[in-house]
Amino acid sequence: MHIRVIRTLWFAVVMLSLSAASFAQIGISISFAPPELPVYEQPLCPGDGYLWTPGYWAYANDFDDYYWVPGTWVMAPEVGLLWTPAYWGWGGNGYVFYDGYWGPHVGFYGGISYGYGYYGEGYEGGRWDNGHFFYNRSVNNVNVTIIHNVYNTTVINSTTVNRVSFNGGNGGINARPTPQQEAVGREKHIPAVAVQTQHAQAAHTNPEQRASVNRGKPAVAATPKPGAFSDRAVVPAKAAGAPYNPPANRAAVPPVANAPAAHPANNAPVPNPPAQSNNRPETNRPPTEQPNNRVEPNRPPATEPNRPVSNRNEPVQRPETPPPSDRSQPQHTSAPPAEAQHAAPEQQRPQPAARVPEEKKQPAEPPKRDEKPPQ
Repeated sequence: MHIRVIRTLWFAVVMLSLSAASFAQIGISISFAPPELPVYEQPLCPGDGYLWTPGYWAYANDFDDYYWVPGTWVMAPEVGLLWTPAYWGWGGNGYVFYDGYWGPHVGFYGGISYGYGYYGEGYEGGRWDNGHFFYNRSVNNVNVTIIHNVYNTTVINSTTVNRVSFNGGNGGINARPTPQQEAVGREKHIPAVAVQTQHAQAAHTNPEQRASVNRGKPAVAATPKPGAFSDRAVVPAKAAGAPYNPPANRAAVPPVANAPAAHPANNAPVPNPPAQSNNRPETNRPPTEQPNNRVEPNRPPATEPNRPVSNRNEPVQRPETPPPSDRSQPQHTSAPPAEAQHAAPEQQRPQPAARVPEEKKQPAEPPKRDEKPPQ
């Protein structure tokens, strides 16, 4: 118990040392407004110390669409801290997202009426008292047999009831922060805790949470705890705040068959296919590398750059054999004729050593006249 208290206090000291500006706005601007807030019921509070954090529309650059982050019950990171919800506001050139945060007071959240105690200004769902959070049963779904620190106070909602999810711009909520809310915005804050970040990431990876898929009516509108998308207590939306159709100028997702990897690394090499597709001509490559069905004269395919012979449709051209009358030396492209077969061994047979010619016998000299022929 003491270790948990020390760790919690250390976390609070570190986070409170950061400036309030760190949690002001996210560097993203969207040209079209988020959908209206869906209609859904609040799930039962899971236990003492959990505070309600309303759902909101977030935006993903990787698929160019809004997606619904379900409302959920979150354990407060520190005693005495309250949650200021996230909201969208018109920034002059587009809609800018302002993230939520934990702090001792509830700040400005665009005048958005999220319900269940968040009616555009402040929080009417409960209060801290002597280290315990007391729940207002008039706006919260609480089991009194488990949670006894409750009270009942009727909340008079003086704001116009609507499902608009953004502040300013065309059709947005016309609300501005009061001097007190501006002072709260300059206080030290704690950002969304880890379970909230994981909860939002689970919504991001679930295609059914995307506005273009659910048309403003998500299948998971609220969960009993962060990340519990498959829990039996998950609450679906009863209706969309208004009919929603993605804008026509929204970036379209290319077909899967023709689309490259979603986001390859900037330094990752792009593989070069053996043959370029005719649908994507490359103007900077030499014409010899463009695929075609014509045989290039006087250029064997094997010498062409970046063109493996095995991928060509036409057979390999061989040089024509000149007629026998024009041959200076025979070129054997097939079995040699019989005469050549016999001639070849004789040419390759080692020549015998040259014989020394025998001395020619001198013809017998005729007998001299004075000599008698031999008897």
